[in-house]
Amino acid sequence: MARIEYHSNKKISTKWIFGGIFCALLLILSSILLFLYPFASTDKKVYFQGKNPILFKGSQQGNALFEGKKLFVPLSFLKQQIDSTITYDEKSKSVIITTKDKVVQLPTDSLTYFVNQKAVKLQLSPIISKDGEIFVALDPLLSFYPIQYKRMAESNAIWIQKDGEEYAKGRITEKDVNEEKLRLRTEPTWQAPYVARTGKKEAVTIEAQKDGFYLVRKANGISGYIKKDYVHKDEAVKIKITRETKSFKMPKINGSIQLTWEAVYNKNPDSSKISTMAGVNVVSPTWFSLAGSDGSIKDLASLDYSKWAQSKGYQVWGVFSNSFDPLLTHDALKDFDTRKNIIRQLLHFSQMYQLQGINFDIENVNQEDGPLVTQFMREAAPYLHNASLVITMDITFSAGDNNNWSSFYERTKLAQIADYLIVMAYDEHTGAASGAGSVASLPWVERNLENLLTEVPNERLILGVPLYARLWKEQTNSDGSTKVTAKALAMDRVKEWLTEKRLKPTYDKESGQNYAEFFSANEKATYRIWIEDEFSLKKRADLASKYQLAGIGTWSRFFGDQTAWTALDLNSGRAVTKK
Repeated sequence: MARIEYHSNKKISTKWIFGGIFCALLLILSSILLFLYPFASTDKKVYFQGKNPILFKGSQQGNALFEGKKLFVPLSFLKQQIDSTITYDEKSKSVIITTKDKVVQLPTDSLTYFVNQKAVKLQLSPIISKDGEIFVALDPLLSFYPIQYKRMAESNAIWIQKDGEEYAKGRITEKDVNEEKLRLRTEPTWQAPYVARTGKKEAVTIEAQKDGFYLVRKANGISGYIKKDYVHKDEAVKIKITRETKSFKMPKINGSIQLTWEAVYNKNPDSSKISTMAGVNVVSPTWFSLAGSDGSIKDLASLDYSKWAQSKGYQVWGVFSNSFDPLLTHDALKDFDTRKNIIRQLLHFSQMYQLQGINFDIENVNQEDGPLVTQFMREAAPYLHNASLVITMDITFSAGDNNNWSSFYERTKLAQIADYLIVMAYDEHTGAASGAGSVASLPWVERNLENLLTEVPNERLILGVPLYARLWKEQTNSDGSTKVTAKALAMDRVKEWLTEKRLKPTYDKESGQNYAEFFSANEKATYRIWIEDEFSLKKRADLASKYQLAGIGTWSRFFGDQTAWTALDLNSGRAVTKK
């Protein structure tokens, strides 16, 4: 028979149960606190890289170079941080700088640099090359840019400051604080690596604040984040650097600009046969054109015409064109010396023919050469302004990429260089490719004008207006196809054609102009014309008034009649014409 054994269970004390739970919770909480507690990082990072680090806008921007006691900075730094328009001319091995009133040439391996072609002597070349990189002497540049620099103790960092920069003076606390709390961190947190230590009462500059930290900079140029509690903030400092520039006194024009181009192809017109042009205050004869890749210029100007114009109260702004030749334009504008040659001749002609301005008519240029055109204008502007000449440039509306007649214009940049841009607001329809249509329908002009005004300020924009119309001929061939041709007619010739055909124009809502058409049974051809007349020209002038443009330019005087000048007169106290 089996033996049965009996065991009794001992009861566990509740004290031990609660004690165990408490210890477990304590262990969990300790682990969480240990994990989350922001222990200060002891990882140290190197702040500056290489010798003579350049300190600019709060961070290192490359490295400077010393030749003896002369400081040089990389050309790449100057282009990226100081002036994006600085260029290097390969042919002359020169750095070219332009300001509103100066053109500066800094040649390599020369003890001379040039300001508006006047020589300035140096003891050391302003340009040196090392390891394939170009360096520029910084001291000569201080005359042209609102910058200053100082060499920082210990680190030999070069701190370059710009006009308008702001910071505050400060000093580290004098209280007893753990060393780790006075370290400068790479980010506003204790857990970020540090780059330097600070000492009690140490002077610093305060450049920013974030998340309860100050971003401060030591006297050696190294900066980092430190808790605001450990920094006393003192007075604010704003860098103020002024550089004198010569002011340009523009020839005075009363009221809005009313310009008309004088088309000169071989010889100048007989001025005694030119009728009075009401409202016109500027004539712009097409006198000068690029003739050679050396920068030579063809001259068709007439001093007699200039004197006649000024006797009638017109300013004379001579036109310089690139002959609308893309290859010639590239060859002539790619080198500094050739650009300088063109500018020198224009200055000479302006004195010879007593001009008040130069109008640049540069068209049909390869898209990649657009920056060359802009650089040419940058270099021309100081010289022409110093000669008290008004600078205008003709542009087109934007017509998409890879269009030699449109896409090369850097319109925003050109608007900052020229006194005025003249938009050639015409040639909407030009030939068979575009099909028959208006030279410049009013809706097309206004739509493109609004787009252009996002790039060019209205006070610097002149509206180009056509004084011609195209007579379109659509002829049916024997095979049933249609041949489309067109020819330009002056305003008086349009009136003659309408009279010959006994036509009465009707209003075309789509173009905003008067329109006429005629069918020739003998030729099996339909003639169409969108007319430029007093009605359409008043509407174009109204656009200039509506958008408060600087004025109007007309192509060309030869195409206009007496009604054109009165219709376009912006200075006659006109009211905006309604439909």
